[in-house]
Amino acid sequence: MNKKQWAAVCAGCICIACIAGLTACSPQTGTPSASDGGVSSIAPLVSEAPLNSQAVSQTSSLPAASSSVASTGSGAEAASSVPNAAAGGCSREEALAIALENAGVAQADAYNTKIEQDGDNGIPIYDITFETSYGDYDFEIAMEDGRIVGADYEVEEEWAYQLAENPADEERAKDIVQSKVPGAPREDILIRAEGDDDQLRWEGELFYQNIKYEFEIDARTGVILDWNADLRL
Repeated sequence: MNKKQWAAVCAGCICIACIAGLTACSPQTGTPSASDGGVSSIAPLVSEAPLNSQAVSQTSSLPAASSSVASTGSGAEAASSVPNAAAGGCSREEALAIALENAGVAQADAYNTKIEQDGDNGIPIYDITFETSYGDYDFEIAMEDGRIVGADYEVEEEWAYQLAENPADEERAKDIVQSKVPGAPREDILIRAEGDDDQLRWEGELFYQNIKYEFEIDARTGVILDWNADLRL
């Protein structure tokens, strides 16, 4: 082999060695080294970490859940927009039950029942109305504690006169009033007889705890024919 041929062989070996060096792997990572543009191939892997941690942070903080709780709270405030309404007080169902019991009306007898939120002399109330086949009823129930602060109803006398006899003298008439106004002093119940012997009734009034009561009671049956309660402040 002459000198020119030998020089060509050596140059070829050097080129092969250079090419092999350019494709060598990094000893720490096994990924291509920076010498062949490896930074661009590594960069996406490095950028994934902050993206993932941000997603975890958003999921753990759950801002949507806290905003839904706040929304529920504001909705509750809007529903009880009557001034001074007490949270955790008397519910609508409880207020209706109180009205029916005080009126002596079975729930099955009541229809066209309406319950609305209102106020009376600054007191948040449920205004409850319902009808029966023998009379119409209207009650005002305090939302805070279920007190009856107003009532107005009248039953048909023809219906009452058809009921079985259950006579009420003056003392029993006062008992009936006290059963509807617990705690009312008996001596504060003013009562008088009205009508003839065939249709005798007891009429009277009572003022107790800032409420004026007026009533008519059938003496033959003990049924309340007319009842009115009006808050006076």
